Amino acid sequence: MLDFHPLSSEAAPLAHAPRTWDIFCQVIDNFGDVGACWRIAAELAARGQQVRLWMDDASALQWMAPQPHPAGLAVRPWPAQAANVPESAGDVVIEAFGCEIPAPFVRRIADRAATGAPPVWINLEYLSAEDYVERCHRLPSPLMSGPAAGMTRWFFYPGFTTATGALAREQDLAARQQAFAGRRAGWRSRLGMAEGDCAISLFCYEPAALPRFMEQLQAAATLRPHLLVTPGRATAAVQALPPPAADRPALHYLQPSPQPLFDEMLWGCDLNLVRGEDSLVRALWAGQPLVWHIYPQHDAAHHGKLEAFLDWLQAPASLRAFHHAWNGMTAPQALPLLNPAMLQEWQQCVQAARTRLAMQTDLIAQLQAFVAEKS
Repeated sequence: MLDFHPLSSEAAPLAHAPRTWDIFCQVIDNFGDVGACWRIAAELAARGQQVRLWMDDASALQWMAPQPHPAGLAVRPWPAQAANVPESAGDVVIEAFGCEIPAPFVRRIADRAATGAPPVWINLEYLSAEDYVERCHRLPSPLMSGPAAGMTRWFFYPGFTTATGALAREQDLAARQQAFAGRRAGWRSRLGMAEGDCAISLFCYEPAALPRFMEQLQAAATLRPHLLVTPGRATAAVQALPPPAADRPALHYLQPSPQPLFDEMLWGCDLNLVRGEDSLVRALWAGQPLVWHIYPQHDAAHHGKLEAFLDWLQAPASLRAFHHAWNGMTAPQALPLLNPAMLQEWQQCVQAARTRLAMQTDLIAQLQAFVAEKS
């Protein structure tokens, strides 16, 4: 239904000296933490770095990133036991998303610091468009106690502006999108879509507006909607509803897929309903209309985070209203009714935002430059 405009090619980032990186990831929200950490680790390896990815639950990688893993990248079990602790910490240590490095490994960090070659210790934070991100990005956090007392961790914030660490973007992303553009029609045809059909991907928690959305799709004859439902909570949420009448929307229940195929789904759809952080970033790079189901917090702190994102996105009124209803900030009845003109406006908004993002130095290159500066 909507045109697909691949990301423009970017100049190759500056080369950096090879280093060893230890990245720590504890699984909190199903796949988001795993997905983001894997993409960072894999792209560092693609840029000539040696990476150990330490995970307390790597089971999702069996389908998200099946072996063989990229050269230079090793997935290791959580080093809480002495048997899993390496002889030395790497040149760079990254605590991702507030996880806490086990004490046995912290002692390895302290041991290395005692030799006069401390690793660069980075606390990689969650993604947000809120004002505090620019204020806190790259700030030091001295350790006052424990075996690493006297060392410094550094806050590093991904973000949407040039005063932040930006977003992860692979060197070959534009080329992959260009290659898919020639296969997009065939991809849609294999799912039974005719020209002019509207493909919508659904990756969500349990939005209160989902029943209303399904009712709207049943009535949206001009869209001829196909709903691509991702496995897990999205599938359970859709299947808990009454089955659609008259096969509208056409439902496609998907199987778990590796990250490259998830990207292709976003590129192939006319609207992407995504959740969490990793899929939001991938939907932005896809350049198609998107709606973000932000991770809900009991104190409604996520509402301010969502508003900050919509402000940065320069979201038109209909897109903002859809986000508010989809995220439970307004009643489900306030959900705007989709139409082609609305989706076209949303696509123009997202592609303008993507252009702004593409002009920034990507997260991986910024991390490497920061490490070079602090080493």
